[in-house]
Amino acid sequence: EMYVGKALNDLIERDKVVVATKFLPCTNQQIENGITVSQHIEDSLNASLNHLGMDYVDLYIYHMWDYRSDIKEILESLTSQIQKGKVRYIGISNCYAWQLAKANALADQYGYAHFISVQGHYNLIFQEEEREMIPYCKSEYIALTPYSALAGGRLSKHPGETSDRLIKDDYAKLKYDRTMDIDGPIIARVEELANRHQCSMSEIALAWLLSKVDAPVVGATKSHHIDGAVHAVNIQLTDLELQYLEELYRPHALVGVMAQNKPETSNEKHVWSHE
Repeated sequence: EMYVGKALNDLIERDKVVVATKFLPCTNQQIENGITVSQHIEDSLNASLNHLGMDYVDLYIYHMWDYRSDIKEILESLTSQIQKGKVRYIGISNCYAWQLAKANALADQYGYAHFISVQGHYNLIFQEEEREMIPYCKSEYIALTPYSALAGGRLSKHPGETSDRLIKDDYAKLKYDRTMDIDGPIIARVEELANRHQCSMSEIALAWLLSKVDAPVVGATKSHHIDGAVHAVNIQLTDLELQYLEELYRPHALVGVMAQNKPETSNEKHVWSHE
């Protein structure tokens, strides 16, 4: 946040950019110390604004569904921050479609702000958001800003090619290594189309994602990564090429945060009893 804030404040007028940041659920220690959800959200937001050197953020994203907190209290607190002018809109990440639908139904019922965006795990070799989340968001005009656009670099590397991240990123290995047998042929087709279009594999993978959503989260550690993302916007894959990339996909088990935070392992019944 400090690096982003310094770069933006030095180079660009604030109203010329859309700034988003995220916040986490309360920690165990905060809960033990009696910190309320409202206090936690306000403290997290104030810290982010201080880091950014800004008076407000355009989009404030809840990093994951919190099974230990009352969603009504969360919505009330976030609405309060909007009313104070510190936040323009709110979004959520890592949740199920039914949870988003429930939250926005409560927002309607009590006059709170709606979650207007979802940041989920979605790319060419992990398309599980297409089951329920994407159809729901399309029907309700909720924006999709998916993360892991290149599957931890796997969609940008030729077969046999490696990188520090592929070697050292244990979390990405946890998410993708178990399905490489069914993902590998898809990645090979990305390479094939990259050769045909005379561009990088990253650009093909991003062009596919841009055919589905308008604002994917694209990570960059080198300047040419940014160049590739810009070039991807201008690559128009045909319907046949899109089908060619998609037809080998097979259903995947949920991984990462979504595999760790399941309703059946939570005190969900207790949380919803507040209603």
